[in-house]
Amino acid sequence: MNITRDMAALFEQGAAAFTAGHYAQAVEILNAVLARAPGFAPGHNLLGLALAGLGCIPEALSRYEAALRIDPSFAAPYINRATLWRDLGDPRAALADLDKAVALDPDDPTGHANRGSLLTEMGQPAAAIASLDRARALAPDYPYVAGLRMINKAYVCDWNGIEEDLAELTAKIQGGAPAAQPWALLALIDSPALQRVAAQAWQAVKAPENRSLGPVAKYPRHERIRLGYYCADFHRHPTGHLIAGLFERHHRGAFEVIAFSLRPVRDDDMHRRIVAGVDRFIDVAGRSDKEIAALSRELEIDIAIDLNGLIANNRVGVFAHRAAPAQVSYLAYPGTMGAPYMDYLIADDTVISDPAFYTERVIALPDCYQVNDAERPVSDRRFTRAELGLPAAGVVFCCFNNNFKITPRMFDIWMRILRAVDGSVLWLIEDSAAAAANLRREAARRGIAEGRLVFAPRMPQEEHLARQALADLFLDTLPYNAHTTGSDALWVGLPVITHAGKSFAARVGASLLKAMDLPELIAPTLADYEALAIGLAKDPVRLAEIRRKVMLHRTASRLFDLDRFTVNIEAAYTHIVKQGASRNPVGTAQ
Repeated sequence: MNITRDMAALFEQGAAAFTAGHYAQAVEILNAVLARAPGFAPGHNLLGLALAGLGCIPEALSRYEAALRIDPSFAAPYINRATLWRDLGDPRAALADLDKAVALDPDDPTGHANRGSLLTEMGQPAAAIASLDRARALAPDYPYVAGLRMINKAYVCDWNGIEEDLAELTAKIQGGAPAAQPWALLALIDSPALQRVAAQAWQAVKAPENRSLGPVAKYPRHERIRLGYYCADFHRHPTGHLIAGLFERHHRGAFEVIAFSLRPVRDDDMHRRIVAGVDRFIDVAGRSDKEIAALSRELEIDIAIDLNGLIANNRVGVFAHRAAPAQVSYLAYPGTMGAPYMDYLIADDTVISDPAFYTERVIALPDCYQVNDAERPVSDRRFTRAELGLPAAGVVFCCFNNNFKITPRMFDIWMRILRAVDGSVLWLIEDSAAAAANLRREAARRGIAEGRLVFAPRMPQEEHLARQALADLFLDTLPYNAHTTGSDALWVGLPVITHAGKSFAARVGASLLKAMDLPELIAPTLADYEALAIGLAKDPVRLAEIRRKVMLHRTASRLFDLDRFTVNIEAAYTHIVKQGASRNPVGTAQ
């Protein structure tokens, strides 16, 4: 539909208001446009975007649908509606809309880039790479495509061109370009400085501070400190496994624990345990970021604790609206969020090499930052080497980290270790057939028979813990260490060899081992890491002593003392409340 020159000028005013983040003003202007030109599809589409910015999700969806009724060949509403489906936890609906968008407008890089991002979250790296390659061909510097493409290649251990890609990615980030999602960098580059730059650039565009709710009211001092834990993974997931015991042990005389489930609930035994372990469990998956923040204020949450950070399925927008007077990043995301509205980061003195790399105020817990459930059940099933595809004799090195954490540099070291230890094998998780095939091929290129790599299929957590009894040494990755997988290994008595890098993610292994009083397993250099693995493998008496020490320390260590940890983190929460206003008072009443 054609519109008059006056209406076109008014529409441009609405577009300018939207671009400036003045969503309410944009809504007012666009409603005026549509009152006189109800058949103007671009007006409905832009009004949908402005309404989404205000958190009015049903209204935004209706506007996208109106635009598509008027012009079924209009690709943009499909792209924008897909974003809402994705945020509402319906990836299949989002993918269907993006498929329509790229079919209607195959030369628009936005549809391909968004499709690649969604497929990444859906665990389809090959399809994601194809979409991202198409976006890159259409627009070589399209925001975030370079980093997303690299991490998807890492998911399938495709290292072709990795050095050139890393150099290009680093240069783009240093130059201020929005080249990578912060979480993707954790496994690619060991630089907390670069990670901070990327996080701040991402936050400024993707989740800027939103003051539409106004300042947080000054709450009366509550009899119990109200803790709000926000997470997309309150089920059988590494975060769920780690945090469940803390919920159960919080001192109910001093703390009230409210869990906000940010994504659709998976009803499993861990989910039910978490629900039973908190004072109140609220499913907010279908609500907008603004609505969740408003609800948090209604409930007068004293401290909002983000258990996802910038990992996949995050809802950072909740915190951008300021859900509580104090907002804390904890547990799942090992790095700075780069956001002025995140006030604190709970960590420890080992994982933080320099607080200057973090925009949050760092609260260092006395021991290890990582909470650990003291009730990690281990199956009583006794596996044999034969049934797991392991050789009858020989040292079994293992790494049960996700395959994307394996880098060519670490793989080179591992292959030299295998070459030095006759009859040894490397036991890895099989994330996908493509990753396994690529790793076997990389082993062959380094002169190691493909059969010396053994891949373990995923299995229930209790059985996975039990089968680790057949491994001799866990070889950590760098720059993204074993986190939950590291404490899992130590829990069952499996020694972990690590080397501490520079970034948070690269220092978690050292933190775990220090809390277990096992500093001898922290190698000062990667050359020492390699020598330590070979030395222990060739000295069965010394290796047996280390294994006994790990088992002995498991029952007496600070790492698995959940009562001690609970006291420490509650002291941190109490300190935060006593600070009064947040460190970053923007959006908070004084």
